[in-house]
Amino acid sequence: MLVYDFAGAGAEALAWLHAVGGSSRTVLEAVDRYAAASLAEAIGGVPEKTVSPEVAAALAARARRRARELAAPGVSVIGVGCTATIATDRTKRGDHGLCLAVDGALGRHSLSLTLRKGQRDRDAEERLVSTLVLHAAATGCGVLHRRSVTLQDGEVLDERFEGARPLDDLLTGSLPHVALTPEGELLDALPWPSAGVAIVSGSFNPLHEGHLGLAAAAQSHLGRPAAFELAPRNAEKPTFDALELYRRATQFQGRAPLLLTSVALFSHKAAFYPGSVFVIGIDTAARVLSPRFYDAAHDLDTALDTVRTHGCRFLVAGRRTGAASDPRRAATEEEPYMTLADIDIPTRHADLFEALPEQAFRADVSSSALREGWAHHGVDA
Repeated sequence: MLVYDFAGAGAEALAWLHAVGGSSRTVLEAVDRYAAASLAEAIGGVPEKTVSPEVAAALAARARRRARELAAPGVSVIGVGCTATIATDRTKRGDHGLCLAVDGALGRHSLSLTLRKGQRDRDAEERLVSTLVLHAAATGCGVLHRRSVTLQDGEVLDERFEGARPLDDLLTGSLPHVALTPEGELLDALPWPSAGVAIVSGSFNPLHEGHLGLAAAAQSHLGRPAAFELAPRNAEKPTFDALELYRRATQFQGRAPLLLTSVALFSHKAAFYPGSVFVIGIDTAARVLSPRFYDAAHDLDTALDTVRTHGCRFLVAGRRTGAASDPRRAATEEEPYMTLADIDIPTRHADLFEALPEQAFRADVSSSALREGWAHHGVDA
């Protein structure tokens, strides 16, 4: 849930939110700081420049504190702050533009944009400001996709993310892992005993019902609590930056516990979470068993022996091979359903792999297919 503090423009964003039934489940409060004294009161003094990243950050921080006061205990909250100047009934000397920020458990997400004066009327500038406010608020609420925004030549949207201390320490290597609780609390230590957890690892771009269903099925099958795990580094996919980590991690607030780790290999993750079961799809299992992901100093046998030494193992869910092998295509009825029985497991390591029965879980959905659908409808992923 959120509180929205804004000055100068961005009122239409609030109207759009309230035009949808059920907006009270998201919006706790909104304050239009139109008078200079109101803005000064909110940020604790008269700003040197009204439209600045510092003012937007101060509004967002104030909004998050207020949201924490208004929301029920255990509810994840963010604060959204926006300060802007747009066309009016007189000619302004300075630039038109906006600065906005979202303050949350993971850190602060900031956007700034200077508009080309004279290219839009007031209504068009207000719509653009409000659209960007909705984009930033939606990201902070865990909505990964968003409508495309059209900018004029020469206009550049500056988008940044500054992580909270534990997350920043993770990204710089000072911490091996951090935990994000469903309530939106970022911790530098696990909020539960590390042993005995079912850990659903993935890239979650986006998180979808298949991931959530898999976690629920694993929890039921294993009789142990489930958590998700996301790492900026991946054995096969490109490393993503702090902003992308923020976008993906926010999807879990209010839904499920999330572990953020600094390592890519399960042999290293096993040392962080001894006694746990890694819940993976058949495509990931095939990669775990592929020698091409290991080097001479850390070969497949050594890696899996390390997993065993830490008391960990794998629970493997089946899926359609088309969705698994070709990210450009969605699964179809003609594509076979692949299970653990369809891949070769060295006898030495057979004890580490268990199949999750198809009757316990099956979801023919892929993140890549969802992203293709967004692109088809003019939505950015």
